[in-house]
Amino acid sequence: MKKILIVITSHADLGTTGQKTGVWLEEFAAPYYFFKDQGIDLTLASPKGGQPPIDPKSELPDFQTDATRKFNEDEATQKIFANTVKLATVTHQDYDAVFYSGGYGPLWDLSENQDSIALIEAFYRHNKPVASVCHGPAIFKNTKDANGKPLVSGKKVTAYSNSEEAAVDFTDIVLFSVEDMLKENGGEYSKGPDWNPYAQEDGLLVTGQNPASSELVADLLLKKLA
Repeated sequence: MKKILIVITSHADLGTTGQKTGVWLEEFAAPYYFFKDQGIDLTLASPKGGQPPIDPKSELPDFQTDATRKFNEDEATQKIFANTVKLATVTHQDYDAVFYSGGYGPLWDLSENQDSIALIEAFYRHNKPVASVCHGPAIFKNTKDANGKPLVSGKKVTAYSNSEEAAVDFTDIVLFSVEDMLKENGGEYSKGPDWNPYAQEDGLLVTGQNPASSELVADLLLKKLA
């Protein structure tokens, strides 16, 4: 049975706004159920362990999907979600691939978290795929390949776009633009129409543009494990 590690943010504060953030629920729920339905053995991890914060906006009626509705009625999965293991305790050796959920939280914690950086680099060095969606590709801010070059350098990548960020008036709130960071790290960034499913894959990396791309990224990741 294939094993995938799903990594979720532990960061709950939206910069200095006084608002709350966390994981964007769709970006956890859609891949989780997609993997589960394919018989994948899943482990959830976060920097702090335990209950990860859910972005309150992602629980609003406008952002509900089949996957989020399923999660909201699924007490067994809610219990698993509430008991993530600490990121520092996991190793690439136990998994075939890693998937990073998005939300704004990763900009603050996972982009700088040393356990996460080391884990991604270990997965990559051992020829195991690394996938992320929306703001999840913030994880590539500080990751390097064996030669010390940014992991995304020369790779086709995508992530939440500057135009999507501007459309929700978050340009001045976010810690950094994921699109700009990927370009600065030498990534070959591209995007599809705002809010539409769009993903890129290049070697071991799979990235998705926005919440609508979550299941597409999960599908591409599974195909790499086939």
